[in-house]
Amino acid sequence: MNDLVRQHTALSDSDLEWLHLLVSEWQLLSDLSFADLVLWVPTLDGTRYVSVAQMRPNTGPTSYQDDMVGHLVPRGRRPLLDAALDEGRIVREGDPEWREEVPVRVESIPVRREGRVLGVIARNTNLLTVRTPSRLELTYLQSASDLAQMIAAGTFPFPGEQVDMDSSPRAGDGLVRLDAEGVVQYASPNALSAYHRLGLAADLVGQHLGQITAELAPSRGPVDEALVTLASGYAPREFEVEGNSGVIQLRAIPLKPKGTRIGSLVLLRDVTELRRRERELITKDATIREIHHRVKNNLQTVAALLRLQARRMDSAQGREALNEAVRRVGSIAIVHETLSQNLDERVEFDEIADRVIAMVAEISPGKVTCRRNGRFGILDAEVATPLSMVLTEVLQNALEHAFAPGDEGAVEVTAVRGEPRADARLLITVQDDGRGLPEGFDPQKAGNLGLQIVRTLVEGELGGSFDMLPGAGRGTKVVLDIPVQPQK
Repeated sequence: MNDLVRQHTALSDSDLEWLHLLVSEWQLLSDLSFADLVLWVPTLDGTRYVSVAQMRPNTGPTSYQDDMVGHLVPRGRRPLLDAALDEGRIVREGDPEWREEVPVRVESIPVRREGRVLGVIARNTNLLTVRTPSRLELTYLQSASDLAQMIAAGTFPFPGEQVDMDSSPRAGDGLVRLDAEGVVQYASPNALSAYHRLGLAADLVGQHLGQITAELAPSRGPVDEALVTLASGYAPREFEVEGNSGVIQLRAIPLKPKGTRIGSLVLLRDVTELRRRERELITKDATIREIHHRVKNNLQTVAALLRLQARRMDSAQGREALNEAVRRVGSIAIVHETLSQNLDERVEFDEIADRVIAMVAEISPGKVTCRRNGRFGILDAEVATPLSMVLTEVLQNALEHAFAPGDEGAVEVTAVRGEPRADARLLITVQDDGRGLPEGFDPQKAGNLGLQIVRTLVEGELGGSFDMLPGAGRGTKVVLDIPVQPQK
């Protein structure tokens, strides 16, 4: 719609925003009218109309099999559009049109904003299935007529009220028509069923909707006057009411076809099961986060016990082995701590990598700095946990074997994330400028525990590859190539 309006018309950005607000609401008008809607806007030179939006009804057959958006028609070809635009009134004159052997009643509704007519809505009703209307259909049509008059007067849609049509109640979900005092004149069967689920034992017709809604909502004090006002439809609002055994979502639409409020439409939907499932998911998420939190605490307890044991050992080799174990446990604890703060089993690994780098840097024998370049991005928990251990082992190995006490140097961790596709990969290099690899060293056969852990985790759990190479000038470069899921 933006492109069509800017290409063909002289409407301002604020006018375009009004049309967007109208289009976000007009599914309601289409459903209540049992009719297709097409929004026509005059072109810049005033000689033609361009159709910028279209809506088909959920409540009846369509009048258009084709998409009308983008069509241009000259002035004079559709007299009802001309009359509505020039005179600023709803035009219903004329005989039904025949389209592909289907009779169609055409009406034109001017779209007014701040006294100016921006365009015209063509309301097209398929008459092939016309029959004697029921009470529900008569209520729909009367409500559609009131909304059409409000559009023509520039009082609908309501400025500043953006409606999410994906979650907002629709006419078919349940509809209640109120008079000016808030008393129910008509309630659809779905609306009555929703109120019965809240605990209403009688009929809704003749009841004051605000009062009955407030009485059904559990309250320990006096009747909630705010709820009475909301449910009486005095202002355009969307809200929820929870009773003893149900939850309904309501949307109030004041009806002012001639400038004075004559009543209200209240659309409502039974969302009991939806809210129940949401609560179950929230409970499940909270349980998972609590599990991660407890695992993190238990790992920290294990690390503290290992640290305490290391301090009591006389053997320097034994102390160092226990300290390595402390760092390995700590890297896993970092992942679980991050997972305990998330709503899903995915983590931003850059934060974890920075914490692992800082933890391992504490064992640096000299003045060695560690830094990270690039981004790991978001990783699944089953990748993040083994990868944190791999990163810990590789960094620990570099700091222990590449530098002697008192040496100055640097260790750089670089992450490159591939394109977001099904076969995306994460390339990680850990480069140091230390003494380099010993003569004849083979990383695939080296027997120290750290490299065995790295090989097992990278090739076994992560399904990637691992290699250690001499650096470009000096030092050692470790290369990890790991498949990852695309980031969402």
